[in-house]
Amino acid sequence: MIKKRSIFIRPLVITLDLFLIIAVVYFISDKEYLNFSFLSFILLFWILISYYTKFYNVYRYTHVSRLVTLLLSQFFVFSLAYLSYFTIFKEGKIISNQLLIITTIFSFVSFFKFLIFYLLKKYRQDGKNYRNVVLYGEFKAAKKLEHLFNRKNDLGYRFFGFFSDKVFASSKYLGNIESSFTYLLSNDIDEMYCDATSLSEKVFSKIRNFAEKNAIDLRVLPENKAIYSKNYVLEYFGTIPILKPKSLPFERIETHVLKRIFDIFFSSFVCVFLLSWLVPLIWIIIRIDSEGTLFFKQKRDGLNGKQFYCYKFRSMKKNGNSDLISATKNDKRITKVGAFLRKTSLDELPQFFNVFLGDMSVVGPRPHINVQTKKYTKEVENYLIRHSVKPGITGLAQISGYRGEIIKKSDIDNRVRLDIFYIENWSFFLDIKIIAQTIINVFKNEEKAY
Repeated sequence: MIKKRSIFIRPLVITLDLFLIIAVVYFISDKEYLNFSFLSFILLFWILISYYTKFYNVYRYTHVSRLVTLLLSQFFVFSLAYLSYFTIFKEGKIISNQLLIITTIFSFVSFFKFLIFYLLKKYRQDGKNYRNVVLYGEFKAAKKLEHLFNRKNDLGYRFFGFFSDKVFASSKYLGNIESSFTYLLSNDIDEMYCDATSLSEKVFSKIRNFAEKNAIDLRVLPENKAIYSKNYVLEYFGTIPILKPKSLPFERIETHVLKRIFDIFFSSFVCVFLLSWLVPLIWIIIRIDSEGTLFFKQKRDGLNGKQFYCYKFRSMKKNGNSDLISATKNDKRITKVGAFLRKTSLDELPQFFNVFLGDMSVVGPRPHINVQTKKYTKEVENYLIRHSVKPGITGLAQISGYRGEIIKKSDIDNRVRLDIFYIENWSFFLDIKIIAQTIINVFKNEEKAY
């Protein structure tokens, strides 16, 4: 029986909508507009507009009135974008059947959006695609939540019971808060609800940290405006207000798509216009200076801990400690040419091949050698959060002065702190800022560039 929410529903709905748009244009539009440029224009704008209108942000608790609002806002903006094609590229010439095309697209997309919406409700009403739920709070809040889920079983929730440090004579009382964490993992709980008025700030913080570490969704039942903050989004389950933490940037698929598109374009540009002539030149210089290969490759941890070969221009003499000891100040293993490459960060340029292949990103947490990863996983709190995104050629920690050799404990602590800040606060413009600052730093005499 399917219990978990499907990660394929939204991509399938988006694909269906794009197919419907193409089909309507094909059967109704004049054939002169049935070309790659026109279709690319309207499909690209459809996707961009849907991102800003949150057209595909439809959840199991979304009300039908919200669905209507999404449809109207999406098609109002899309109609303007669609008609602007003729103003921009056809000198204002609008074929008479364009309004018919827009209306037909609106009709088909609306029909299938409502159809899928109600089919999913029926599917959940039959006991499938459900979510396991517990509450942290007291009997009154638990009763209220249980009543909601029983009354609206098309939401697809199964209420197991509640945890509280007060003991209640109720079949839904599952135990105290300390015992709850083992219960949640052993019973495959998907969502945790908190009655904020009955929990101390310390206990609530502990519950939230547990939810984040174990990828369990957290929801809050607010009783007053004091709990509202910029870190939460207000939703309604029927008439009951629910607060949920705002999703982090890398929890959204559009972040990964945008970042990957940028990585491909940027790495392609560097490979074609820089590395194409620089690689042979550096190969000659390295070969004259010392014997050995042009590239140095080393296994590093990538996204979700998956190993990949990280490439650099070789900057050291051949030695048996490269996988055990990172470069240090006045390291005798570094060649004369290698010292220059490392000082100017030119040794890192082959990693643009890694970016193009998808193992790395232009910007992200720097990957450490495996022996360091094992060491810091045990010593540094939240270290493995860095592996939730692709490693980068440069990162926020590097432009903030935390690059190169790790001398004291605060070096790695601050590096991890900045990496996590980047993950939680990513934006496209932050990436651009980090890249610009990295280029500026190349021309500076950085203390740890060795």
